Amino acid sequence: MKSILHLRVNGQTHELYTDTHKTLLEVLREDLGLTGTKHGCDLGECGACTVLADGTPILACLALPIELQGREITTVEGLARGAELHPLQRAFAELNAAQCGYCTAGMMLSAKALLDREKNPTREDIRDALAGNLCRCTGYEKILEAVETVASQQSTGESKG
Repeated sequence: MKSILHLRVNGQTHELYTDTHKTLLEVLREDLGLTGTKHGCDLGECGACTVLADGTPILACLALPIELQGREITTVEGLARGAELHPLQRAFAELNAAQCGYCTAGMMLSAKALLDREKNPTREDIRDALAGNLCRCTGYEKILEAVETVASQQSTGESKG
């Protein structure tokens, strides 16, 4: 069965006629072409598909788009403002916090949600916020450093984003 959906993604409203059984992850990737959100486990255990719904991290592989109508969905593509990278994107790149990059979008969005609600998080706060995002490459140290860098810039007023 198909249905018309009205989704607001990265500041743009989309009207889609799509299968009602599709997850948000499938709609983002297949219908909207936003491939930064990754298929991981499809069980809600790895965090590769993390996006924000009204600023709160959710797992797109478990979310039904029909339930998210009227909410603002943010994907990794929505972090940058034109050619200007979000501070988290810059920090991840500058500190080599991504290796294969598969978990990076989910990590950044989980970190963004934390930094939006907590201006000066502790390392433990960062670990807790990222606990649902698995990385099999980095050992997490560079990821934690990238988030701490942005938090430090944010608390001193150096960071925009």
